[in-house]
Amino acid sequence: MNHIIEIDHLSFQYEDQKVLEDIHLHVRKGSFLGLVGPNGSGKSTLLKCILGIVKPKQGTIRLFGIDSRKFKDWNKIGYVSQKANSFNSGFPATVFEVVSMGLVSKTGLFRFLNKSQKKKVKQAITDVGMSEFMNRNIGELSGGQQQRVFIARALVSEPELLILDEPTVGVDAENVQNFYSMLEHLNTELGITLILVTHDIGVITEKVTHVACLNKHLHFHGETELFEERKNHDLSAFYGHHIHLLEHSHEHHGGTR
Repeated sequence: MNHIIEIDHLSFQYEDQKVLEDIHLHVRKGSFLGLVGPNGSGKSTLLKCILGIVKPKQGTIRLFGIDSRKFKDWNKIGYVSQKANSFNSGFPATVFEVVSMGLVSKTGLFRFLNKSQKKKVKQAITDVGMSEFMNRNIGELSGGQQQRVFIARALVSEPELLILDEPTVGVDAENVQNFYSMLEHLNTELGITLILVTHDIGVITEKVTHVACLNKHLHFHGETELFEERKNHDLSAFYGHHIHLLEHSHEHHGGTR
């Protein structure tokens, strides 16, 4: 089985505070993983371990079959952090210019894009449904539109894996469903493996192929269908209180998952 991420026996702590304990998590190529858990459950720390931002004391992480400590091909991994609350809306750049920043590692600063690179920028913007805003100033966009632009910036380098840390922060409820549908398109149509950190359990189960429940330990990891069968009982015990799951009346159009 072809796995993009292989995490085994991973533990991490900040000084005396244990954050992750004996995590085993394998992410298969082409899957769409929803990573859920309460605040302080270690989700962001797990992402930092995968991205090489922090170094675990115990356990191993393999990325594309290579030990993460020796991994060099970071352009294969795109990362979009929570941005809506901190982005400077007065930043003087168009959508096209912001997305083109995703090519800086290849072009260098202050270099003009060639024809092929401009085509990649336009394609990335189109893939996230923002082509009509290509020349709009980034500060004029809504929080959800800005987040799509930042996803396009991550996509322009053509990653095989895209990691998103609570991307719907700052996105109004009316547009959240369209946002998740856009992510589903990236997974099913473009073949990009996705890891989505979110609190929105009810919505993601309609889009993701796998779910992982994290709260220091990995309490569940499996296909969405199995998660659906067990969630009402297991999640309440896992979170320590009753969990209310949002129900949605629309149909899922993702096909066989």
